[in-house]
Amino acid sequence: MFLFDYIVNLAIFSLLVSTPLVIRSFINLRPLKHPLIWSGLYAGVVSIVLVLLAVKQQGYVYDIRYAPVILTFAYLGSVPGIITGLFALSIRLLSSGNWFPAIGGWVFIMVVFSSLHAYFSRWKLPPFKRSLALSGAYIVLYMTIVFIFRILVHEPLFHFQYLLFVILGVLLGGLLIESHERLRRTIVERNEMELSLNASEYQYRLIAENTSDLIVVMDPDHSIRYFSPSHTFVLGYPGLAQDREELDRIISPDDAMVFNQTVRKILERKTTQSMEIRFRHQDGRLIPFDSLCKPVEGKGGQIEHIVIISRDISERKKAEEFLLQSEKLSIVGELAAGVAHEIRNPLTTIKGFLQLYNLENPTMKYGDLLQDELERIEIITSELLSMAKPQAIAFTITNVKEVIEQTLDFLTPQTLLNNIEFKREYQGEYFPVTCVKNQLKQVFLNVFKNAIESMPHGGEIHIGLQIDTNGDCLISIQDQGCGIPEEHLHRLGQPFYSLKEKGTGLGLMISHKIIKQYHGRITYQSKVNEGTRIEIRLPIHE
Repeated sequence: MFLFDYIVNLAIFSLLVSTPLVIRSFINLRPLKHPLIWSGLYAGVVSIVLVLLAVKQQGYVYDIRYAPVILTFAYLGSVPGIITGLFALSIRLLSSGNWFPAIGGWVFIMVVFSSLHAYFSRWKLPPFKRSLALSGAYIVLYMTIVFIFRILVHEPLFHFQYLLFVILGVLLGGLLIESHERLRRTIVERNEMELSLNASEYQYRLIAENTSDLIVVMDPDHSIRYFSPSHTFVLGYPGLAQDREELDRIISPDDAMVFNQTVRKILERKTTQSMEIRFRHQDGRLIPFDSLCKPVEGKGGQIEHIVIISRDISERKKAEEFLLQSEKLSIVGELAAGVAHEIRNPLTTIKGFLQLYNLENPTMKYGDLLQDELERIEIITSELLSMAKPQAIAFTITNVKEVIEQTLDFLTPQTLLNNIEFKREYQGEYFPVTCVKNQLKQVFLNVFKNAIESMPHGGEIHIGLQIDTNGDCLISIQDQGCGIPEEHLHRLGQPFYSLKEKGTGLGLMISHKIIKQYHGRITYQSKVNEGTRIEIRLPIHE
């Protein structure tokens, strides 16, 4: 019966210790003001309950009221410990006599416990070890009080059982507190980890779903684990299944070998590799991407995944082409300056003698025409010089129709030789634009000459002139020549690019430069063996 009561006492003590810990672990209550005082009061109530549940055996009373006192000092500090001790002392005085030794012993224990707590705090001793140290101190203090006040000195078994009862209560309560603290810390860490994971997942999802980079996660066996949503709005595919066939579908067939070789290098060398490949848009066009392929190693150093991040470099490619074209233009300008200087010297001589010849032979039929063409040659050489060193140009208001007619008159002998006929489709008589007349004539001369050379077997060249819906002057030239492949149209106007065997590409390049200078634009439409249509738009002078 004694053992049963003893176990019941410890069980109730365990329940009282665990109750607030469980509530704190699983229920989020509003924090109390002065939590240490409230904790001391609760521990004091526990000590009262333990006294009321004291075990009586052969005239002796066994209780563990000092177990909550020791635990409170160890885990909460001196103030809650003293409050708990006051409750324990009060119930002790109410339940039995011998007040003097009870009060003296209580004061002695409180002073020693408070001093030890201050010492333990300075050395930052863990709470459970503090409870063990305080239990040892309590044993010493208890035995000292027993001998000082001569309390049942001839009943060592009673004191042994009492101390064992208290120490077991302290150990049991300390283990419960530690286990619940670990549980609480685990729950808190788990919650923090979940919050951190959710935050990280949200950030990664935010990046993956809103970046324009293409992200692919691939396994070593080339199976696909992930396609980023950016494939939808960059490549136009509504949804890609996690299948290697989908990746093969969007990679350009010409670059498939480069991709496979790069993946093989990653698996062999376990190092990050980069490559430049083209992905196929849903509409069929190829887009260049700079791809960074990084291996992800798992346990044992084995590669578990390959992360491929691809960035669209179309604009960078255009910038590189623009820089290359600028470099070509710089070279052309230097060459043009040298050629123009060499042409000007004999040109000056020819003009001078032609003027003398006209004075001596005023009835010469083509003297004025030759003089005009020599002046045009001089203007062209000046234009070549302007490529190397731009100069101020005098703009005038010119009728485009007159410039076209003058150019056609000059080309009439050549068209007769090639059996070519000009078909004029003018929708008006006056089309004023602000330009340099001879520069505009040079543009038309280059375009008409290209049209004539594309028609070795003759045909018709249709020339249209009208005001378009935007209020611009629209000049259209449609030939019946050999045409230009569609993939080459975007390169027209680049220096040194020509589809003619002996062409230099400089004619259209200069024409583009002149039209751009007038704030106009030139476009091309062509089909092989059907002909080419060139449209030039110039702003009308208001």
